[in-house]
Amino acid sequence: MTWSSYGSYLVIVVLIVLAPGPDTMVMLKNALSGGFRGGLLASLGIFAGNAVQGSAAALGLGVLIARSQPVFLALKWAGAAYLVFLGVQALRGAFRGSYHAVEEGRRRRGGGFRRFREGFLSNITNPKVLVLYLSVLPQFLDPGRTTTWDALALAYTVAVLGVLWLLVLLVFVHRVRAWLERRRVRRALDGVTGTALLGFGAALALEA
Repeated sequence: MTWSSYGSYLVIVVLIVLAPGPDTMVMLKNALSGGFRGGLLASLGIFAGNAVQGSAAALGLGVLIARSQPVFLALKWAGAAYLVFLGVQALRGAFRGSYHAVEEGRRRRGGGFRRFREGFLSNITNPKVLVLYLSVLPQFLDPGRTTTWDALALAYTVAVLGVLWLLVLLVFVHRVRAWLERRRVRRALDGVTGTALLGFGAALALEA
């Protein structure tokens, strides 16, 4: 793998990372309800899920999962259901509009792991991430020359750039947090986030 081909790969990955998707919405949902720490933990969970899926694709396990129709469908429906669940949670917050008591209760229950888990599960149960790895990685790998380490390096590039972009967005959200904490703004953002997550879940479920 040459630096020239890696540069071309980076361009594609950056364009993919910048496109808003479920990962962005899940991070935003947790940043709104849990502050910088909540968004950071969700981002780390997303990174972990991305790294697992990238490793599976680079090591050849992804092809087995993609070709096993029952496993792929189970993963697809689990991912769709989880995105819908997160979307409903956000919409409930928007309709309720009372945040202080709910968030205080979540802090007492130890919401840190829950936020990491939300990020991890939303990514690991999304088969579109695995399909992305399986469709992009082979274009930059030469079976006769590249090694497993090259494949892993390409896969982890996606995970690292993805979490860096989420952290950039998180810092921006944190900077304007005073404005975002206004009840009307918060309700509107929860409504948009919840609707987007429902849309992503429905699109995943309906995709052939």
